[in-house]
Amino acid sequence: MLKNYLKTAFKVFLRRRFFTFISLFGISFTLVVLMVVVSLLDHAFGALAPETRLERTLGVFFARMSGPMSSQGGEVGYAFLDRFVRTLPNIEKVSLSTYPGQVISYHRGEKLKSDLKRTDGQFWEILQFDFLEGRPFTVEDEKSANFVAVINQATRKKFFDDAPAVGRFIEADGQRFRIVGVVRNVPILRTTPYADIWVPISTAKSDGYKKELVGNFMGTILARHRSDLDGIRQEVQARLTRVEFSDPKQFNRYVAPAETFFEGISRQLFYNGREAESHPGKLLGVILLIMLAFMLLPTLNLVNINVSRIMERSSEIGVRKAFGATSWTLVGQFIVENVLLTLVGGALGFVFAFWALQGLTQSGLIQYAEFHMNYRIFLYGLAIALFFGIFSGMYPAWKMSRLHPVDALRGRSL
Repeated sequence: MLKNYLKTAFKVFLRRRFFTFISLFGISFTLVVLMVVVSLLDHAFGALAPETRLERTLGVFFARMSGPMSSQGGEVGYAFLDRFVRTLPNIEKVSLSTYPGQVISYHRGEKLKSDLKRTDGQFWEILQFDFLEGRPFTVEDEKSANFVAVINQATRKKFFDDAPAVGRFIEADGQRFRIVGVVRNVPILRTTPYADIWVPISTAKSDGYKKELVGNFMGTILARHRSDLDGIRQEVQARLTRVEFSDPKQFNRYVAPAETFFEGISRQLFYNGREAESHPGKLLGVILLIMLAFMLLPTLNLVNINVSRIMERSSEIGVRKAFGATSWTLVGQFIVENVLLTLVGGALGFVFAFWALQGLTQSGLIQYAEFHMNYRIFLYGLAIALFFGIFSGMYPAWKMSRLHPVDALRGRSL
């Protein structure tokens, strides 16, 4: 019987090519967009190299000072991180680093732009970079203000045509650094590790950053165990009350929580000018709601198409019922047709998603990003499409199959 169902399904698909095309397009296009969005989210928030220990990592990414008449927000200042975060008890490691900033270099008469990040030695002990050459600079290099640098492979290609770079020198922002290591490119969406060039904090041209409560820094905290994260959050929160202000009449409150990057983004997106709470659940809910709404649109179209398709086949249903076909036999046929259509659409979606991700990688629109299929999410999306595909065909088929053969032959509506 299944063989007959499949033969009938293929004949129906070929006979009603427009309906078939619309259905396949809706299923495959939905899965392609779902894969691209999930890959982007993975690159921004997922546990990918060099951030392989996110399950026990927190960051201090944003800060805000406020007072009776003033408010100032932005990235965290070095002064707060050095005094209150670097000295946290019962943790494995803490690293301080700047957000990457663009610097100019001149090489062979050409003006080159790079993103430079200043870090301490612990940065390389927390994050698991893939070194293609050499080694990271050390805690001692940072303390001694040694002019050493780690570069990524793209920078090595720009300056040295992919030739070995360790031991050679690179000029950036008017400073000359000796290269000690080369690492694999890190996507720009990875805010904590991303840069083209990494150099010690202490090589900065001015030490004015050491007095700033709001500046251009972030802190990265590696806990000993995942169970310690709540205690670290509470300890950082408790230390906020000990921050001293140069002018208490202007600023008297400081907010700089320890959180995940996802929590930090939710704090910035939903900040309403008064509260400074993170809303990861709200942000996740918005993302899921958008994805669900996007999947529901083709599903509703599929329902309408199935209703129209089944209505057109009322005469066929009447003839088959007249020759003894049961309601369940007719419903089974329509279910097989929908399942087959969904699986074909899923296969096309898989191929198109693979091509789309490869094309997005090669386009360079997102610097250094290499997108790959998330098979688990693809299967979830296909399962949802399959569920709605079956449901959208089952109900109208069941209603039509219960009509009297004479009424069905007359084309009576459901």
